Amino acid sequence: MTSDSSRRNFLAAGLALPVAGLAMPTPSPAPPAPAPQQASPAQGKLAYRVLGKTGMRVTTVGYGCMITTDPTVITRAADMGINYFDTCRSYQGGQNERMVAAALGAKRKDLFLSSKCDAGTGTGILAELDTSLKELNTDHLDVWLLHMKDTPDKITDELVEAQHKAKQQGKVRFIGMSTHQLPVMVDRILETKLEVVQAQYSFASAAAWGPALQRLNEAGVGLVAMKVMARAGGRRGGAPTRPPTFAPAALKWAINNPAIATTVPSMTDIDQLEQNFSAMGQTFSDADQKILSARLQEVTPYFCRMCGECNGQCPKGLPVGDMVRFVMYADGYGQFPLGREHFQRMSAEHRAVRCGDCPTCTVQCPHGVSVAQQMLRAQELFA
Repeated sequence: MTSDSSRRNFLAAGLALPVAGLAMPTPSPAPPAPAPQQASPAQGKLAYRVLGKTGMRVTTVGYGCMITTDPTVITRAADMGINYFDTCRSYQGGQNERMVAAALGAKRKDLFLSSKCDAGTGTGILAELDTSLKELNTDHLDVWLLHMKDTPDKITDELVEAQHKAKQQGKVRFIGMSTHQLPVMVDRILETKLEVVQAQYSFASAAAWGPALQRLNEAGVGLVAMKVMARAGGRRGGAPTRPPTFAPAALKWAINNPAIATTVPSMTDIDQLEQNFSAMGQTFSDADQKILSARLQEVTPYFCRMCGECNGQCPKGLPVGDMVRFVMYADGYGQFPLGREHFQRMSAEHRAVRCGDCPTCTVQCPHGVSVAQQMLRAQELFA
């Protein structure tokens, strides 16, 4: 068992990662494209970085539209000057793209728009792309990503060839992928010459994320950080209480890494938008680090760092890391339908397993997650 002093050292090392491990300047990209014209922000300070070799000058705080149901929040974000918006063909049962289109309206021409595809074949993703373009009311995507590719074999030559075909046709400007398992994906990303990578990255991420991001950054790959808040729950009464300063601190931590061009935190209301907007242009401070250190210790029993160490440990073959993440969606983000949707995508064999039937859990998390408790929670919530 890890001692308290060892855990404190681990926490300090993890939180210091963007400064200590990645304090080198971002390599010079190709000359950036002219910045889109934006409405004057209501408050705060806009800050920009260039997204790898794409030349796109994006705000360091973008907008993840996945759980937004109020289109006026998205409209307000564009009015404030945020210029990078991320959605996906499958979000909200296919309705999210349509809402984003309505929210952005004529502003779309001045913004950078990203969406993702889920199909496993080249023909399938090209069909999804055509649907996305129709629903988003646009003739092209600025960034088009293969969605949730967490093992190298999932980035097939067929999928990449289809992406290049769409790019040649002018339907997309830049191609890439999203992942929860960045370190194991780096070689395949570089081999296929993908241009943009959207990866989960937060103050609670495994330390291996830092070198992976640095390597891609040095290769000119544009990096977008998602799930930057490390929201984790697990209490039956709801997610643990977060201090009002937590979200800006978490965002500033991610932005503090010079390899990260933009972040796409999920936002559901104007208060969250304004709080996140305030993080742009601010530096990550000692006070922020204290907030995140306390938060990290609080969420340790619940938060999956997606390091992959549990892969293959369950004797019944359950995807442990995925199931812990599904619980995070429900208990941390307050998105029960999203967690259940992902749970139901598992095989019938895996959905039928009940962890309570095992006398003990053989899966041990090196970062302190209470695996058995979270697996039982997933089955209680979604099965």
